[in-house]
Formats: sequence, C-alpha cells, structure tokens
Amino acid sequence: MSSIAAPAPVPVPIPIPVPSRILPVIVLAQFAGTSLWFAVNAVMPDLQQQWGWPASSLGTLTSAIQLGFVVGTLVFALAMIADRFAPPRVFLVCSLLGACMNALTLLANGDMGFLLVTRFCVGFLLAGIYPVGMKIAASWYRERLGAVMGVLIGALVLGTALPHGLRALAGAASVGGATGLHAPWEWVVVGVSLLAAAGGVATAWLVPAHPDAAAHSTTRASRITPRALGLVWHDRKLRASVFGYFGHMWELYSFIVLAPLVCATRFVGSEVSAAAFFAIAAGFVGCVGGGLLARRLGSAVVAYVQLATSAACCVAAPWMLGAPTGVFIAWLLVWGATVAGDSPQFSTLAAQNAPPAVVGSVLTFTNCIGFAISIVSIELFVWASGIWALADVLPWLAIGPVLGLLMLRPLLQDLPETSTGLSR
Repeated sequence: MSSIAAPAPVPVPIPIPVPSRILPVIVLAQFAGTSLWFAVNAVMPDLQQQWGWPASSLGTLTSAIQLGFVVGTLVFALAMIADRFAPPRVFLVCSLLGACMNALTLLANGDMGFLLVTRFCVGFLLAGIYPVGMKIAASWYRERLGAVMGVLIGALVLGTALPHGLRALAGAASVGGATGLHAPWEWVVVGVSLLAAAGGVATAWLVPAHPDAAAHSTTRASRITPRALGLVWHDRKLRASVFGYFGHMWELYSFIVLAPLVCATRFVGSEVSAAAFFAIAAGFVGCVGGGLLARRLGSAVVAYVQLATSAACCVAAPWMLGAPTGVFIAWLLVWGATVAGDSPQFSTLAAQNAPPAVVGSVLTFTNCIGFAISIVSIELFVWASGIWALADVLPWLAIGPVLGLLMLRPLLQDLPETSTGLSR
C-alpha cells in the first residue's frame, strides 16, 4: 500500500523581543544627530556681527544644507547604502563626519564660500542620519511603527531647536557674571558637534541591527524608479497626499528660519534664542499629540486640522506681532506645534497611498521635491523680510498650507492609520 507523505510543517517565526533600550537610544540619537541641521542658523547673529555678513546670508546658508540633504537623499537611495551596509554603522559614520563638518565652522574666519561647502556636506550627511534612523526604528517596531515615528520625528524637531537653546544658555552664562564664565558662539558649534558624535556612537554601540534585517533588505529592497513620479500625478489619493506635503514644506522650514526674527520683535539678547527654541520645540508636542489623535481620527483629518491651524497662524501674524505678550507667546507656540506636528501624518498618508512596489521611490522623490520647495521658500522669505516688515511678509507663508488643504480634501473621508513612512 502506498501512502502520500504529509507536508512538513512550516515553522512559525518566533517574535523577537525588542530590548527596552532600543527606542530611547534611537530617539536620543535622532535628537542629537539632527541638531546639526540648524547649528549655524542659531549663531548667525554672532557671525553676521563678527564678519559683517548681510541678512541674506541666513537664507543662503540654510539653502545650502537643504540642497545637501536633497542630493544626499538621492545618492543614498540610488546606491541603496542603508541596504548594503548595517544601518547602525551608516548612522555612526554619518554622525561622526557630520560632527566634523559642523566643527569646521570654527575655521571659516568669514569665508562664506568655505562655510557654504561645509553646510552642504552636513546636509548630505544628514541623509544618513534622519532617514537611516527611521529605517532602524522600522526594523524593530513594525507593529507600533505609527506611534514610534511620531516620537522620532518629534525628536528631530527637538534636535532642530536645540542649537537655539544652547545659544540661550551660552548667552545667559556669559552675562551671568557670578562665575565669570564667557561662552562664545564657538561653544555652541562645538557642543552640537560633540552631541551628534555621541549619538552616532550610542547607536552603533547599543542598537544592533535587527536579526531579520539582512533577509528583509535583500527580499524587499527595490531600486528607485522614475515611474513613481507618474504615479504621484495620476493616482488621485497619492497626489492628494504628496501635494498636501508640498504645501506643508513651503511653510515649515521658512518658519524655522524666521522664528528668531519673529522672537526678536518682542525679546532681546539670549531671550530671543530661548523663545525661538520653545517655538520650534513645540513641534514635538504637535508630532506626538497628532500621532495619538490619528489613531482615532485618521491621519488625513489630523493633517488637515494642523495644516489649517498653521495657515491661520500665518494669516494672524499682523495682529499677533502687536498683541500682548501672553497672546503673542501662545500664538507662537501654537504655530510651532502645528507647523511641524503634521509631519508624521504626511509620512503616513504618502506611504499608505503609494503602491507597495514603489513606496520607497515615492517617499524618496517626495522628500527631494519637498526640500527643493523649502529652498525656494527660504530664499524668498529671507529676502522679503530684509525689505518689508514681518507683518507684511508672514501672511504669505499661508499660500503653501492653503494649497495643501485644497489638495487634501479628497482624503478627508478616509480614516486609515496602520502604517507610516519616512518623509518629513
């Protein structure tokens, strides 16, 4: 009598426990590494005074780092760097090199060309810090990725604000007098570089690559394809998600650059840096709080409400600049929370509505175009703020959010919240 052998049982993969230290280390490392982004912006008043640079230099240096990030994002994606090499090692190398490039600011000695090159290089290396940090988190937290990304992007916002906080502390120390401590702007640059380097070392030392990361990369990694650009335009939901993000990017980085100028209308000295720190850092609350609300309301609704709120803050600027101090501070904090708080939601929407086969390409191209838009916006608004009063300039920031709101309308009836992407 013959018999048919039963098929061998398929082994069920055993869930790999996530060490409790992983998320705190990644969050702190993301916070430390992204502090490189606006390190020079925080000390620009000192550089302009010491080297006689014009007000327009603020926009030029910021655009250099944004352009570096665009180029770096494309290079890292096309070369599949984070798939070919262990992401924690990529994070380490980019953090150390970024810290060194940032420290070279100390050698600029008024040479704008030299500083433009170093800022471009920092932006390029940030493409191996911010997105790679997201990739590391995604490998460990696949089930809770939406909530984790909200915290990680919030950490990025805090890192962006940190140099302003360091400058405020340095200014307070130099004026404090009791200890006679003098803290020049160089201390801020060095402090940020040391912090970024420490974040890279901590990641490489304490965050191992996920045990399944190698197999995951070889089976799921796909090359960047220009076909994704056509899908962005022709797919209705994807177009709504991506163009909503573009409107968000028109406002976000211009707000970050102009925040110290806005604060200078009400405060003086180190108070300006302290106020700018809190205004930008408020985005952490917006990111985390928005992520929690999105679990109930959906990403489209949360993104729409936050984008509408930040647009209203732009339009209200002429009245808020002359409002009582308490109202002024509340307006600035609400603006800071909502201008950055919708970032995780646009990440979610782009990833949800992109076809799985090209989601990496969609996110890469979306990031690059969004940051290119931010370069145009920064240059335009820094130039305009040098000619006209801020009360006349700030309302025009609402153009991007308003267009983004119009594009998002088709998504308002959808309330998905299951996954997230890696754009900001």
